[in-house]
Amino acid sequence: MSDRLARLLASRPYLLADGATGTNLFEAGLKTGDAPELWNIDHPERIEALHRSMLEAGADIILTNSFGGTRHRLKLHNAQDRVAEINEAAARIARRVADAHAAATGREIVVAGSMGPTGELFQPLGPLTIAEGTEAFAEQARALIAGGADVLWVETMSSKDELQAAVAGAASTGEPVVCTLSFDTNGRTMMGVTPAEVAAFCHRLEPRPLAFGANCGTGAAELVAAVVNMSAGAEPGDVIVAKANCGVPYFVDGHIHYDGTPELMADYARMARDAGARIIGGCCGTTPEHLKAIRQALDGYEPGNKPTLQEIVARLGKISTGAEQQAAGADGATGGERRRGRRRAGHAAE
Repeated sequence: MSDRLARLLASRPYLLADGATGTNLFEAGLKTGDAPELWNIDHPERIEALHRSMLEAGADIILTNSFGGTRHRLKLHNAQDRVAEINEAAARIARRVADAHAAATGREIVVAGSMGPTGELFQPLGPLTIAEGTEAFAEQARALIAGGADVLWVETMSSKDELQAAVAGAASTGEPVVCTLSFDTNGRTMMGVTPAEVAAFCHRLEPRPLAFGANCGTGAAELVAAVVNMSAGAEPGDVIVAKANCGVPYFVDGHIHYDGTPELMADYARMARDAGARIIGGCCGTTPEHLKAIRQALDGYEPGNKPTLQEIVARLGKISTGAEQQAAGADGATGGERRRGRRRAGHAAE
């Protein structure tokens, strides 16, 4: 079993995960409707360049280009029989870039095998059983580990059934697992799961994930509110992940853009640390420039108490009514004591 992620977490106060894959690949020429995963075979040099740019921006963890790598997602591109080929290639590319960067800088890098949703509904709402989902995720996970991934990174989940299947499939390899859900429906996942429920659910999973948290969603403010609520149910030793979208998406000339500035993402990163996250990165819209700002904001930063609802809104923007209610409840549980984070000696004040 790879212990690289656990060792780095034990030796550092926080780790920086990378930024977006899909939205950055669109900037590199990916067309709407194309499968990013096929670029592991057709354009590996472009995937290498993206990974390299994230490492140069300061990432400690890079996610493989394999988000839609289960057979259920790949069948949309008639590639359901290429699961092993595509996922192993994704991990090989990331491992090669990570090892080259480590050799040049002496900085150890974690390669995380990205595993996104199948796109199918689980019984009784849809046709997929938990057993079938588990096998699909296990098939993908085996290929990612064969290609050199250190950890399986289950992300953007919305249902407990699919999360259970994904974690079980990933864990069947014997390697550590990280899992994150996307809270994008009035403070809940699309299937109604709240952040507080995630902590309790992950504590019951066997094996328990090495880390859990939130990614994607509707913006940095909503994600920080989710982390505040999630951390209220955390146990000592829990590692929480925050990987927010870069602001809010909007259309320009038929393309999606995100309005988050490097300054906003720097604010988000500090507030995520204050909220209890130890692995922090960016999701959709997050470029190497944004990631560099996050790194600069976090290096030397001493976390303060959890941010209040008012602080989240004032610094990051509005959040949904459901997320407000959850964050307000979590805020009340802290007793109301607050202080802002400060930089350690040798670093400029905010």
